[in-house]
Amino acid sequence: MTSARAFVPPVAAPLPEILEERRPRPGLTGLALRHLSVTIGLVCLFVLLFIAICAPWLGTTDPLAINPGMRTRPPSWVHFFGTDALGRDLWSRVLYGTRVSLTVGFCVAALATVIGAILGMVSGYVRVADGIIMRLMDAVMSIPSILLAIALVALTRPSVLNVIIAITVAEVPRVARLVRSVVLTLREQAYVEAGIVSGSNASQIIHRHILPNALAPIIVQATYICASAMIIEATLSFIGAGTPASVPSWGNIMAEGRALWQVKPLIVLIPAAFLSMTVLAVNVVGDGLRDALDSRLIKDI
Repeated sequence: MTSARAFVPPVAAPLPEILEERRPRPGLTGLALRHLSVTIGLVCLFVLLFIAICAPWLGTTDPLAINPGMRTRPPSWVHFFGTDALGRDLWSRVLYGTRVSLTVGFCVAALATVIGAILGMVSGYVRVADGIIMRLMDAVMSIPSILLAIALVALTRPSVLNVIIAITVAEVPRVARLVRSVVLTLREQAYVEAGIVSGSNASQIIHRHILPNALAPIIVQATYICASAMIIEATLSFIGAGTPASVPSWGNIMAEGRALWQVKPLIVLIPAAFLSMTVLAVNVVGDGLRDALDSRLIKDI
């Protein structure tokens, strides 16, 4: 007769995926610490924003004050960047030009993103409206952005507001087509179909399911539109179809200095360097946002 053995239940092996310590995924701050370029871009944008806000206190003189006796002077302790052909302080004019470029870039990015996102959502989700909205967007996109902006500004008087409206009209189709393509992909997902079956209406599905998942590419696209708007504004001002001469902007400064290019190249080079640095900083931050918001590109720290 064999002795009965006590039954010992088997001990389940620990699941490595349960016991493994989960490390947080990096956000924008983590990416900034990991990528030097993103950090530099953010620092540049904050510095430019500080310059735009504090331009009245950082400028040495009135940017519109004309002094014929100080024409085309070299940089000095009084005029850090020298003076232009009318004796105006180039340092003060460049500082005030930062206000114009950042205002146009941020306003165009915000307006074009909101309007384009709404049109793209409606076009991608409502099949009846898709054909009408997309044909309208195709008609706008068939005209180059700079030519469309020139035509719209030519119909009105030059001003910063009219430049913002003109560039916004030219940039809206880019956002609308992007959002439409994202919505067409998301509307076929199982959770969207489950929402439809559960009785949710179109606005609820867009607000709860589609918009949160489409937010990442929309934000990244907004950064590129901001950079593009600054370039278009400078181009319009350079050819005399943008901001009026009474408003200092980087495009105006370069346009006024091209006649003195061989004698005084700094009048063109300094605002061009500020414009290039600003556009580069915005694009670098946009790349960082793409890495932070796209889960497929995120890696553990």
